[in-house]
Amino acid sequence: MKFERKPMVNWYDPKQLAFTSVKTVLSSVFGNFADRRELQAALDQDCKPFDYSQNEELWLDYISDLGDGFNSTFTMAQLLAREELSLRGKSLKRGDILLMGGDEVYPTPENIEYDNRLRGPYTAAFPKNENDKNRPDVFAIPGNHDWYDGLTNFLRLFTQKRSLGNWKTQQHRSYFALKLPYDYWVIAIDIQLNADIDFPQICYFKEIAKEYFKPNSKIILCTSEPSWVYKSFDIKNDSFDRLQFFIDKVLYGKKDEDYKEKNKNISIEAILTGDLHHYARYETVKDDSRPSQFITAGGGGAFMHPTHTLKEELKGIHERKAELKKTYPPKESSVKLSLLNLLFPFFSRTMLLFFGIYHVFTTWILQTKLSNDSTIMESLAKHNLFKGELSEILGIITNTLFHFPSALFLNLLLLIGIVLFTDTSSGKKKLNYIAGGIHGLLQLVNFYFLLWLFSYNNLNNIPWINNVNEGGQVLLFFAEMVLVGGLISSFIFGLYLTISIVLLKNHITEASSSYRWEGYKNFLRISVNKEGLTIYPIGVKKVVTNWKEFSINDNPRFEGGPINYELIEDPIFIKNEETS
Repeated sequence: MKFERKPMVNWYDPKQLAFTSVKTVLSSVFGNFADRRELQAALDQDCKPFDYSQNEELWLDYISDLGDGFNSTFTMAQLLAREELSLRGKSLKRGDILLMGGDEVYPTPENIEYDNRLRGPYTAAFPKNENDKNRPDVFAIPGNHDWYDGLTNFLRLFTQKRSLGNWKTQQHRSYFALKLPYDYWVIAIDIQLNADIDFPQICYFKEIAKEYFKPNSKIILCTSEPSWVYKSFDIKNDSFDRLQFFIDKVLYGKKDEDYKEKNKNISIEAILTGDLHHYARYETVKDDSRPSQFITAGGGGAFMHPTHTLKEELKGIHERKAELKKTYPPKESSVKLSLLNLLFPFFSRTMLLFFGIYHVFTTWILQTKLSNDSTIMESLAKHNLFKGELSEILGIITNTLFHFPSALFLNLLLLIGIVLFTDTSSGKKKLNYIAGGIHGLLQLVNFYFLLWLFSYNNLNNIPWINNVNEGGQVLLFFAEMVLVGGLISSFIFGLYLTISIVLLKNHITEASSSYRWEGYKNFLRISVNKEGLTIYPIGVKKVVTNWKEFSINDNPRFEGGPINYELIEDPIFIKNEETS
């Protein structure tokens, strides 16, 4: 299939921000009134799992947060498509099943975006082959970005027996259960946009747990957000409580006499998720119970999230503590990459232009002549800040703002908007407002300083400018305010993001989506056999960018590389206690 190679999404493009915001609001409103999961349940009354238990050994691939820029998405698709990967002298077979853990497309789930950012790259990496008798299956759960159209295009792609390259879709709903060999299970849930698990979905998994689980069933639980991490950021975040409710009430059957005794010994071997675009593994501290793995593996293609903000220890995880065992990127690399926010103007030129035009528009309002027939620029040009005339300059600015409330409104809009932008759900919580307030004031100080500087310089030191309204002066001021004003304002914005992410440890998404780092991608290759469960976390520090396009039967194909991949940490082996 033909598709357009897309760059990484520029989240600081004002047009993109506005479009995504509208989609978010609409999907939240309509998702509450017309939940597609309820319609899926009405159309599909079958509560049976997909059965792969006949295999002697089964391989699964898990990847999440994938459909963003072409280079990163296609690099990872190429690895998934290879028949095997060789790591430390061991051959790791391609997954018989590919699990996609959420956010299969960015920024919003239009059909054209699925084609360009997901279907196209994955088809080019692993073309459909009808003669292949061992075509792998693919299953997916939606993330918040897949929900922005109410799940319409996600359901078209994944629930209608279509192909994603040579992978075959099988599921009927946005959630599913897979029965694996040796009584292992994949339970994959759809939490919609607000960590909600709907009643029909609860009924579906209750039926699976009652009818198919055995006393010692072993669960791999897939969800689309690392709720244990979000709870560590914000104690008021209740997403993990909802996940725990699902585990206790549905999987274990607590308070349900029908099957709680039978299921009391099932074990949650691992919980897999994405949403944060890095690799991080927590492990519950060993006690009388088997340890559980909590793995965030959101490195399928989207920009990299930092890891240095993660806490070394979490409490209240299955009523136990969990320790952070490994991160990718390493924490020290995460801090260094976060300093790229100091180059914010060069990564987000649209924000530079936005600030510059905002300043020009505010000046335009302020330039209306007062009763003494003098504009603010003409008045400011008569005073030298560096000769101690600050009070006179402040008096002119204050007097002008009193006469033009629309300009005062724009100033307050900028200040309040920046303060409301402050992330108070992590880091220092409400104390972060102080940093946000300082940031907003710096933006206003920068504007009025530059307004004075350009007024004083242009009207006093440039011989060919005799009047503030001359065309040459207007064009010069416009260029100065857009280029210099926009540059300094966007640098201040980047400085704020740097301080936030490095020192205050907040704005983890805003301060990483800014520089759109393609590296440190990852996915999980999982082996299930008689001995137990082995998880191989595979990382790519630097994605391939030199892809060369050619065509086969008018279908695009790409060559490039090599792809340098590595084991992020030693394989995580969880013994099958039933056969030990």
